[in-house]
Amino acid sequence: MLKRVYVWELPVRLTHWLAAISIVVLSFTGFYISKPFLVPPPTGDFHLMSIMRFIHFVAAYVFTVSFIIRIYWAFVGNQYARWGEFVPLTRHAWKAIFDDIKFYLFLKKDHPHRTGHHALAAFTYLGLFFFFHFEIVTGFAMYSESHHGFVSTLMGGWILPYISAQTLRLYHHLIMWLMIAFAVFHVYAGWYIDSIEKNSMISSIFSGYKTVDEK
Repeated sequence: MLKRVYVWELPVRLTHWLAAISIVVLSFTGFYISKPFLVPPPTGDFHLMSIMRFIHFVAAYVFTVSFIIRIYWAFVGNQYARWGEFVPLTRHAWKAIFDDIKFYLFLKKDHPHRTGHHALAAFTYLGLFFFFHFEIVTGFAMYSESHHGFVSTLMGGWILPYISAQTLRLYHHLIMWLMIAFAVFHVYAGWYIDSIEKNSMISSIFSGYKTVDEK
């Protein structure tokens, strides 16, 4: 019998979409800041670089706030949002991860149904959270070069005496490409699993509800 289960709470869905939109904006404006590709008007006071930098900084703050909320919700949310979903602490959890890998490599036909995150997805998100944190720290470190203050120093400026800004910029850029690659696979995997399990996986990130077959 099919049953609708409320899986993704509002803070999970909200932070998911805030992060997704922020990453798109940050990637576009970040590309422009590193290598301007739009030609500004020849006259007037229209400073395109200043606008791009402002949008980049606003998106960075939105991204940071959404990340902090999501980490907080990993301790107070429901069973599908808790940190225990992401950390494989048992042999069974590691077996489930390798089974998922075999499935995506077409070495295994059956895919275990789970109401929350699948094992490989949850473990991947754990790594993604680390990359999110890295992008925030390196981003604020570069931000602190032109915006001095307690917040920018606390969020990343403290790292500049140990690592040069140019090195941080390189790592910041490389991680961005990894996040873009993840986003492509994330959309594909969500669509693929939804087409197999028919559990409303794609629509669940909007509604919060997944369809579970209770046999």
